[in-house]
Parts: sequence; structure tokens; C-alpha cells
Amino acid sequence: MPETFLPPAARTAGRVVVWVLGLALLFVLFALGWIAVRGYLAYDHLSSAQKRAPEIASDLGDLSAAGEAIDEMSRHTAQARELTSDPIWQGAEGVPWMGPQLAAVADVAASVDDVVTGTARPIAAVATGFGVEAFVPVDGRIDTSVFAALAQPATDGAAVAASARDQVTAIDRAPLVAPIADALDDVGGLLSQVASGTDALARASRLLPSMLGADGSRDHMIIVQNNAEWRTLGGIVGAATFIRADDGRLSIDGQLSSGDFAPYPESVLDLGEYATIYQAKPGRFLQNVTQVPDFRLTAELAREFAARNDRPVDSVVSIDPVALSYLLEATGPVTLPTGIELTSANAVDYLLNDVYLAYRDPKAQDAVFAVAASAVFAALTDGDLDPVALIAALGRAGEEHRLYLWSADEADQDILDETTLAGALVASDVDTARLGVYLNDGTGSKMDYYVTPAVQLAWSGCGTGRTSRTLSLSITLTSNAPADAATSLPDYITGAERYGVPAGTARTVGEVYLPEGFEVASSEITTERGFGGGMVGGRQVLSYSVDLKPGDTQTVTIEVTADTDIRDAEAWVTPTADADLPPVVRASCDPADGAVLG
Repeated sequence: MPETFLPPAARTAGRVVVWVLGLALLFVLFALGWIAVRGYLAYDHLSSAQKRAPEIASDLGDLSAAGEAIDEMSRHTAQARELTSDPIWQGAEGVPWMGPQLAAVADVAASVDDVVTGTARPIAAVATGFGVEAFVPVDGRIDTSVFAALAQPATDGAAVAASARDQVTAIDRAPLVAPIADALDDVGGLLSQVASGTDALARASRLLPSMLGADGSRDHMIIVQNNAEWRTLGGIVGAATFIRADDGRLSIDGQLSSGDFAPYPESVLDLGEYATIYQAKPGRFLQNVTQVPDFRLTAELAREFAARNDRPVDSVVSIDPVALSYLLEATGPVTLPTGIELTSANAVDYLLNDVYLAYRDPKAQDAVFAVAASAVFAALTDGDLDPVALIAALGRAGEEHRLYLWSADEADQDILDETTLAGALVASDVDTARLGVYLNDGTGSKMDYYVTPAVQLAWSGCGTGRTSRTLSLSITLTSNAPADAATSLPDYITGAERYGVPAGTARTVGEVYLPEGFEVASSEITTERGFGGGMVGGRQVLSYSVDLKPGDTQTVTIEVTADTDIRDAEAWVTPTADADLPPVVRASCDPADGAVLG
């Protein structure tokens, strides 16, 4: 019907509908344009903030200068947050498809702004006026007031960073387009690093004043693990150095070799269920205290050995020559009284092998280890070192499970718990199944310097949801010893058949701690001895033994299964003399197609 024949009311209503639809369309176009412009501006601000991050990292030596970069970064992140939180943007978050993208961008902007304003700025504000050089000794003393000042802002900042990390992790990736989902993963990884680093700073700031003797002197026992003769946590304890800390001042208060600690007919402490795996050996010989996979028990055993030698201590620190090589990157080379220059490049080979080739007398070897420890300690405490490199060295050593710390003070130990420094027995959580892949020498020698382990981990049965899944672990051991090892290497390296192992052969005794709730589906070993084991904490432990002649390779394969929805797995491996071998081997079920990533 032509419009001229419509009643006036109908014509008016039609025009109103047209106007309403037109206005709605204009509003939608305006909103889309508004969101597009603000989204572009928010992206630009976040990019500008990201560009300032390297400046902060490069200014660690002068935290007041880093504070200026943080202030500039804060202005950018605040703008990005404001641009993605106005009523139009928030209203559009309810629109199908587009809404989840906008909500994700807004959440990222808010989380990053929280970290910059709630973590970085408060810490930088307290740190104004000093840099990381304040964390290293000057004339043998560390100013503990620095840590006291940082403790509260670092603790508060760690909570903010953890909350931001969790918020980004919780964002549902399923409805997101690939570029935004990938960006979220990148930001989530960065926030995890910030949360981890800030948590470490908070714990260190609360822990170090007391351990450095701010409230009264403390006595510490440093044990050095020798990775040329494997034990679960790294290697036998070859020597112990005693350090006195008093009001931040550090001094060596004596040194003992492992031979100075007499063996005992029975374990000095109750080993609990570990005795079913290792018998009494970890508690009878100081050299074996690192055989148990829980550093708390290792430290308590070492402390008891020290006490029975009239050396009461308040804490125990463990380190190995590879970690010492990292420290030498911060101190620079040190020259030993023997004339040898110890560097980050040669420290591992010298301390784990060359010493035994140059000095056949164990007492002479112990003397070299003692002077090496003294030289490195002197370099660390005279203040002439690179503080940024020192922090990096300690961080790397901790991540690789080459640095452990235990305190007899319960308040101190509470701070250490749940960190890699505590060295607790590896355990699974709701997301990740974890195995302990531990190696021990059975030769009574230093032949493990020549043995290389290769650990592989893979899933099968990677369906969605809860299902029966199988986790495959393979451990391949290869001897790189010279073909004439039996005659060309000293008896102290080969073991001289003291424990019934032919000279030049390396015997490895391994233990695999299965993840909680998993059972053995199959196992295979290329020797006739088969598997043994037991139970620890409700977890099955498989043990095995293999002998390797020079050039030999042997593989142990174990498959474990469980009805679970866990999709990630980790194998924590005994640290060896090879810094290039990963301390943790990972595998994951790809959620997209069920493929296995190892």
C-alpha cells in the first residue's frame, strides 16, 4: 500500500522505526570505531611499555635509574587500562565472538598495570639510592638493612604479581582468535617469570638478615657435592666448609674433608622409609647423605655428623662444582696456591677430573679442594665482583638443582619451603605428574665423570578429559671413558675393583620414583639383574643397576599408567657434571590433537 494511503499514525510509526534503526546503526558504527581506536591506542601504549622493559633490566646496577623507566612504563600501562575499561568497551564484552576478545585484552591490560604499579614501582621506590651492588659483600660484610627495607614491598609485590599471573592464566583461550591467544600465552609466561622472581626477592629479603647474623651470629655448613661420583642429589659430599656470619660479616671458621668424618655402625638419624631403598648408608657415611632425595633429611644428617665432630651448625648449604663455575663468572678467575688459575671454563673439569690425574694422594686432593673453596670464598666476599652476574649465577644454580639450603630455624625454613632451594622430594600436583630419576655410583670411583645420561619422556593416550594414559620414560647411559681406562686412569678414578666392579667399568645404581597414583605397565632393562625397589610415601620406587664398559650404552625403559586428566609430566634428573643436560625433562599432551610433545 503506498505511503499516501497509510493512516498518519502508521506513517509516523514507520518513520520512528527507521530513525531508531538508523540511530542504532550509527551507534554500532560509532561503538565499533570507538573500540577500534581505543584498542589501537591501548596496543600502542602496551607496546611502548614493553620497549621500556629492557632499560629496566640494563639498569639493575642503578635501581634509581630503573625507577625512572618504571615510572614511564606505569604511565603507558595506566593509559592502556583506562582505554580498555570505559562503559562502551565493557558493554561490548557481552557481544558474541567479539566480546571474549575484548575482555581478554582488557584483562591483560589490567594485569600488566597491576604488576607495574603494584610490584615494580613500590620495590623501585624503596631501592632508590642503591643498586644490586648493595647485595654483595664489601670487605667481607653485607649490609643487612638493605634486605630489611625491601622485605615488605617485595612481599606485597609478590602477591600482586601472583594474582596478575593467575588472572591471565585463568582466561579461557577457546573462544579467542589465534593472535590474541598467542599474545596471552606470551604475557602469561612473562608474568610467571615476574611472579617467580619477585617471590624469590621477597623470600630472600625476609630470610637473609637472620642467616647473615643480623640478630646474632649464625654458623653455617657448606657441603660440596662431587658429580664425578653420583648421588641422588648430585654427588658424594667431598668436603665441608664452616662459615661464621655475624652482623653481615662472613668468615671461614674451618674446613674438613669427608675423610675427617668417621663412619658409624648405624645411621646417626632415623631414615624412615628411605631405609628400605638405601639401607643405613646415608646415615652412616657423610659422603652418602645426599643419597636421599629430600634435602631436609640430607641437611639434618650432615648437621648431625658435624655435631658429632664438635661443629654445631645452624644451617646447611649444598653446592657443586658446576654451580661454582657459575659463581666464577661473577668473580672472575681465581689463582690457587698451586699456580692453577681456576676459571668458569675450567673449574668443572679441574675439580672433578684433573685433580685426580695430577695428585694421586687423596690427602693432596683434599688440600687442593680446600684451597679452591677458600679462594672462591675470598673472591665472593672481597666485593670485587659483578653483582648482576652473581644474582644470575645463584638463580641458575637454584633452577638446575645445584644449590640447596636448609635452616634449623623453623621461621627461616618456612620461608624456604616450596622453593627449589629446599630440595623437597619431587611431587605431582593437579596439573603435572612428576617422576624422580636419580642416579647413584656403585663403583666406589670417580667414573661418573665419563658417563652421560639421556632421559626422554612421552605420553600416549592423550584423549580429552579423564582417561587412561601411559607415560613412557627411557634412561640411556653412555660411557665416554677412554678405551684403556683400566690402565690409563688412576686407581682413585677407576675404583681399583674395591667393590667388585672391574677397573674402567662404571656401575650406575638408579632409582625412579613414580608419580603418585601411577602404576607400572611395563619395564625393560638390558641387563639380567632386573628391577628392585620399594615404597616411599605411598609411591612406588623402581631400582636398577647397569655396568658400562668404555664405549658402552645401555637403556632402561619404564611405562607407567593411571586413569587421570593430567596432561603434563616432568622427570627431575640428578644433576651431573654436564651443565648442558636439562635438570628437568618435560612432556605434554597437545590439547589440539592428542599428539605427544617430549
